[in-house]
Amino acid sequence: MTIMRLLLLSNSTNHGQDYLSHARGVIGDHLDGVDSLIFVPYAMHDHDAYTEKARDAFAGWGVSVTGLHTAGDPAAAIQTAQAVFVGGGNTFRLVRRLRQDNLLMVIKDAVRSGVRYLAASAGSNIAAPTLSTTNDMPIVEPGGFGTLGLIPFQLNCHYLDADPGSTHAGETRELRLQEYLEENQGPVLALREGTYLRVISDHDQLVAEIGGTAVARRAPGPARLFSRDATREISGNVSSLFG
Repeated sequence: MTIMRLLLLSNSTNHGQDYLSHARGVIGDHLDGVDSLIFVPYAMHDHDAYTEKARDAFAGWGVSVTGLHTAGDPAAAIQTAQAVFVGGGNTFRLVRRLRQDNLLMVIKDAVRSGVRYLAASAGSNIAAPTLSTTNDMPIVEPGGFGTLGLIPFQLNCHYLDADPGSTHAGETRELRLQEYLEENQGPVLALREGTYLRVISDHDQLVAEIGGTAVARRAPGPARLFSRDATREISGNVSSLFG
């Protein structure tokens, strides 16, 4: 087992709050001792504006931010970083750019060597083996569904429970994940808005926990775990998902 620090946020902004402020405590803990990070803005179209947004947020933690798109040698920037933050947006666009620049394996190797990985939404999606359980529209051809595989199961961020009083007859998020499991092996961890998965691996020890508070009033807990056999609410220590 490798040295690895992951903080995977389901979302970057809660309604009525500033960017990343809902996770301020756990982000500060995750970045303890870090004074600079590399920001990956590729899930959004305007990289400069997105980097400025991140820079403003991380100033509150005393952490300087460098946009990966400004690095002369992106691979070296990742390999020598204290931490990498992969922002949310469109997962397909994010993966296409990382594939074009041959950075998926660079990020994976760096994180498994101790570079701290922080992500939200699309950035969290790519910590899974594939992007197949993202909610995003495939606005570009990504060149393959394979992603980082830092965790051994799929993620679904921004999970929404069906409203039992709704007259909407279309597909629910639950149905879409069940369709995924008809064609693929699970499990799929579905993180509700406002929650996160944190993983700390140190050689022969691994601790993984689901934290945060789901913002939806009808949500019974922070997350659901989908598999072919069953679906259940899940919270707290989930180290068993890592085998």
